[in-house]
Amino acid sequence: MVFEVIVCGVILLAVGYWATMFVMGRRDDVLHGKFVEEQPDAEPVRVMRVRPAPAAAQPDKDSLQALLNVIKRDLHDAARG
Repeated sequence: MVFEVIVCGVILLAVGYWATMFVMGRRDDVLHGKFVEEQPDAEPVRVMRVRPAPAAAQPDKDSLQALLNVIKRDLHDAARG
């Protein structure tokens, strides 16, 4: 029983792959298996440089203390109720 399910799953995956390639317009790949074609006249890939994100602002001590107090109060209320 398990073997039949595995075989059916593999067949369904293959049919799904074939249908996806066919719908996407890659009919040559589906029909002839030509997945990689060399294109000598293709331009080289250009790499975009990514600027690093600016450093995040550091929270001040008072805001962190207030946040800690709120969390403690919530935990205390949750433990009580």
